[in-house]
Amino acid sequence: MNSTFDLDMMNLALRLARKGEGRVEPNPMVGCVIVKNKRMLGQGYHARFGGPHAEIRALQDGHSQVRGATVYVTLEPCCTTGKTPPCTVALIRANVKRVVIATKDPNPNVSGRGIQRLRRAGMVVDVGTGEQEARELIAPFATRMLLQRPYVITKWAQSLDGKLATYRGDSQWISCEHSRRLVHRLRSRVDAIIVGAGTAIKDDPRLTAREVRMRRVAKRVVLDGSLRIKTSSQLVQSAHQTPLMIFTTSAQCKTKKSVSLERHGALVMACRSSRGLLQPSDILHKLAAMDCTNVLIEGGASVLSSFLTAGFVDEALVFTAPILIGGDKAPSVWMGKGHATIAKSLHSHTVKTSKSGCDIVHQLRLTDLPTP
Repeated sequence: MNSTFDLDMMNLALRLARKGEGRVEPNPMVGCVIVKNKRMLGQGYHARFGGPHAEIRALQDGHSQVRGATVYVTLEPCCTTGKTPPCTVALIRANVKRVVIATKDPNPNVSGRGIQRLRRAGMVVDVGTGEQEARELIAPFATRMLLQRPYVITKWAQSLDGKLATYRGDSQWISCEHSRRLVHRLRSRVDAIIVGAGTAIKDDPRLTAREVRMRRVAKRVVLDGSLRIKTSSQLVQSAHQTPLMIFTTSAQCKTKKSVSLERHGALVMACRSSRGLLQPSDILHKLAAMDCTNVLIEGGASVLSSFLTAGFVDEALVFTAPILIGGDKAPSVWMGKGHATIAKSLHSHTVKTSKSGCDIVHQLRLTDLPTP
């Protein structure tokens, strides 16, 4: 088989893997294709957390014809027993001849061991076909494994002159209806949605995904160092139905307001603070401990600024509407001084541009892909 064929098969496996988005976390998305004499025998992907892995589903799809076949898999097959048996054992028992792997497992306790086990069993193992795309696919999983924090996505809607709202705080709606629907789709696949207390009070949002197919239910997270959120807010009133977490200072956790919020169903958690500001690193560490793999920051400007300044924003989805707002006091995405020179400014590694109704959408990667 030539390299072009290998790449075509791996691209198919990557497309299959994406079908598990929002359902497999905290596991990574994985796809697998099995071919013999350039004839497709089996396909599979990891469809849900706790369910069969991609390799197992592809082997089942290929039945007994897979002996001597080539397996294309987007991530190194597992070699440990978790919720399911090791995929390396299944591949060895199936007597496949060759395994083409896009990228190693970023889990430090696993990385490379699955490959070694397959090679010791006499299989030809090639690593690296479609590696860049595979690493992008598992970036959230790799971030949690290697950096001990969730993968952070931000989204914001802005005018052509970069304003998030008018000087009076009016922001509904900068983006068009089509763009807002895309945001609901994003909400439907993340583990947590983060906003600041100002946004929670001013907009009184629900922060739920609506009128889209649900893949998972996100925790609503409010950063509120002074516990200003009202018990009458939509977030608090729905806390018994949809999880609500409020990060605040340790002192605020001992107040009557904290007790009242928890009585309504909210989980109030202490977080480290500095100069009155809650620390993004501690927030993310606590969310990772709860198996949060993808988190979405929805605002406002001070929260976005704090996470950008701390270097914790991995991906940004920017909706730019064809309007001009103007005004020195109208908020922009990165408040404060910002960078002194263009050379020191935050540059994105990847830019994907698309149209969303009358808006232009830029999808930016702002951090390097974690390297095993």
